[in-house]
Parts: sequence; C-alpha cells; structure tokens
Amino acid sequence: MTPSVPPGHYARKQLLSRSRLVAWSHSSRFVVARSLVAPRAGGQLLDYGCGDGTFLAMVADLFPTAVGVDAAPDQIEDCARRFATVPGVTFALAETIRAPGHHGAYDVIVCMEVLEHCPDDLQRQVLDDIQRSLAPGGLLVISVPVEIGPSLLAKQMARAVAASRGLREYAHRERYTLPELARMLFAGAGTTMARPETTQALNDGRTVRFTGHKGFNWRRLAVEVAARFTIERVQFSPMPVLRSLLNSQAWFVCCAGAQPHA
Repeated sequence: MTPSVPPGHYARKQLLSRSRLVAWSHSSRFVVARSLVAPRAGGQLLDYGCGDGTFLAMVADLFPTAVGVDAAPDQIEDCARRFATVPGVTFALAETIRAPGHHGAYDVIVCMEVLEHCPDDLQRQVLDDIQRSLAPGGLLVISVPVEIGPSLLAKQMARAVAASRGLREYAHRERYTLPELARMLFAGAGTTMARPETTQALNDGRTVRFTGHKGFNWRRLAVEVAARFTIERVQFSPMPVLRSLLNSQAWFVCCAGAQPHA
C-alpha cells in the first residue's frame, strides 16, 4: 500500500485481520488483481466499488490517473481525505460514470467483490454502466466470491471457526438450511435461490439495496458478463491449481465486446 495512505476500514478488518487465514485470503486477492492490471499500466483506471480505496493505493505506482467510485457517500468522503496527498487519484459516487464524459473513458476497469452484493436488477445496471465506460480494446477485471460447491462448505466452516474465536465481523454470518446448502453445493449455471435483500439509508438521504453472499452463484453471473463482454479467461484464487473446486474467488478477465445496452 502507498505509504502516504492510511489503511481504511476494509484493510484494517481483512488485510490486517488477526486471523491468518482471513488476512492471507484477502491479501492474495489484491496481489492477483495487481498482476492482472499491471500490463496496462499508465492507462486510465476505474475502480468500480472502490470501498476504502485499498486497491487504488496498491496500484498508485502503476496508474498515475485513477478514479474510484462507490455507492456510499461516506466512503467517498473518507477516501478523499485519506488520499489527499496522492496526486491523480479522485473519488466520486458510482452514478457519476453515467455522464457522457465517462463513456469509453477508461482503459482498465476493476470491479472486485461488488456484484455479489447487487440484487439482479442492480447487477445488470452495474454491468451496463461498466460497459459504457470501458474504452475500445479496454481491460475489465471482475472478481466475485465462490459461494457454491465444496468452496461454500469450506467457507461456512471457516466462518464458524472465525466467529468462535471472537472475530466480530463473523458473529452474525449468514446461515443456510440443509436444503439451501445442498442446492448450492450442487449448483449449475442456472441455479438460483431466494437471496435476502437489505435496504440501508445513506448519509445523504438516499437508500441503497444490497445482498450478502448467501445464494450468490458465480456461474450464473458469468452468463450476464458474457452477454456484454468477451471473457478471455476465468481464473481462481488463492490456489489457482484447484480451479473452482476449492477456492475463494472467481476472476473474469474480459475485453470490450458488444455495444452498450439501451
């Protein structure tokens, strides 16, 4: 991380977690992301769903001009304060990229651990916004959690262990009934289940709808991504050799494809 940027809430909770497993898994994700975008260094970068700006801090040496967008105004305000001494990095609300000045403006777009938190209609809207913003020949990197198959079982066990050791962020983790667990353990590209949705008031008076990880199916998302972009490859982390069998994240490495949806 750039030394001049103090760690944000995400970095403190995950990358600096006292759980070695949590810290390793999340740190590995950022290492993978940096390696994927490094060949496009020097271009205009957009981090969609930037959170506390952790990734932008990690690639500030590669991308002198970068924009981070997020749905939460308080996150944007916090990032702007912490990045005040980093030239070329700016932050804005996510909807700002719908303005014509952002259309086709970004050579590289990353969207990490965002789409699993979007209800279906918002998920499609985010992908459409990203499609409009990606420059011809641009690179899109998407990461989402693997919450189906053996990985789901392993994650639920790890979350239970973390909660038993007093990690507060796992105390109220999502739980599955046995039928729900069985359904997602054997999920295919078309498998769905009811996903709990939460509406939260933002500090600017607006509201935002979001989902947790429960019921998220990365294979189903792949269909939506492929409808808008060319998926050059799909990979997994933090143990690539295990593919989707037992990994934490799935990655879509894409290039610009069809014209934006109307």
